[in-house]
Amino acid sequence: MKFTIKKDLLLDALIKVSKAISTKNLIPVLAGVKFELKKKRLTLTASDNDITIQTSIDSLSDDDFKIDNEGSIIIQGKYILDIVRKLPDKYINIEVIDELKILIYTENSEFNLNGISESEYPNVGLEESKKKVNMKAGTLKSIVNQTAFATSTEESKPVLTGINFNIVGDVLECNSTDSYRLARKVVKLEKSSEDNYNIVIPSHNLLEFTRILGDDDEDVELHIFNNKVLFKNGNLKFESRLINGTYPNTSNLLPDDSYLVVSTNLNDFYNVIDRVSILTSDKEKNIVTLETNGNILTLKSSSAEIGRVEEKMTISKNNSEDIRISFSAKYMMEALKSFSTETVDLHFVGEIKPILIKSTEDETLTQLVLPIRTY
Repeated sequence: MKFTIKKDLLLDALIKVSKAISTKNLIPVLAGVKFELKKKRLTLTASDNDITIQTSIDSLSDDDFKIDNEGSIIIQGKYILDIVRKLPDKYINIEVIDELKILIYTENSEFNLNGISESEYPNVGLEESKKKVNMKAGTLKSIVNQTAFATSTEESKPVLTGINFNIVGDVLECNSTDSYRLARKVVKLEKSSEDNYNIVIPSHNLLEFTRILGDDDEDVELHIFNNKVLFKNGNLKFESRLINGTYPNTSNLLPDDSYLVVSTNLNDFYNVIDRVSILTSDKEKNIVTLETNGNILTLKSSSAEIGRVEEKMTISKNNSEDIRISFSAKYMMEALKSFSTETVDLHFVGEIKPILIKSTEDETLTQLVLPIRTY
């Protein structure tokens, strides 16, 4: 194998696949990147058995990418990424000599690395399904950004560490919960799905994918199998395992009705909570109490060791009812950050009932935060 390539092209591809390079895996070959050069295309693959990422570069002109000899080799991922990133040259030459010796060189630099035979690399599959679900990259990014934060970090409840994708016809409903809050995003698909799906994808894997995903208007295909899902975005393929188990029915957490709806400016409400939570003694729970009195909303917190704080702001309500309720400032602020609207509506059912957060400016998104008893 021998080729010359623009540094920027190779670096971009290596950064993408490096998300799947294994640092703790007991299989040494998974610490490498598989380079496969054939038919005027360089394909890079990396896998840690949890996710697999593959991307390819086409040799459209000798100015970008020139192929002398085809071939395949596994190159140690950490070193090839660092080498390519730090070389100052515009072009980089890579050549395999003596079967498993890799020469990486430019006009003034030369690196010699030991490679691994491509025959030792596991068969990662990356097959595509005949049936696929289509959406825009921007839609998938929104789904992940607006739901991933509410997933659990407790491995004792593995199904809650993922985002539930429930596809029926042309409607995709995504849910995440850690039992203390709930995020729900509902989007209409470009095309009705031939089959219905109810799967759970690890949120960490989805976050990794959105970091390397293309522009918002690019197409993304979902190929869903029994135990894995493949995302395809142009020349980029990203495969993730699915989490086994039945996702809980989150619809029964959402109240059917509310006796009080408080409307407020999103940024103002967020900033008041942020200031009031400064004096909370327990930074994990950081409990804040909300009270309404007419069109005045008061947020307060106190600590015997630190002191107390309260701040008022003007709101609008749908009736003359009032509410007093406490909640986690951290959870509420994370829920509010998922909205990109000017205002939000807080739906109250009772002092010990969940708080529903919505916005008339974006009816696709619903957030729910459980209250905290303070007495």
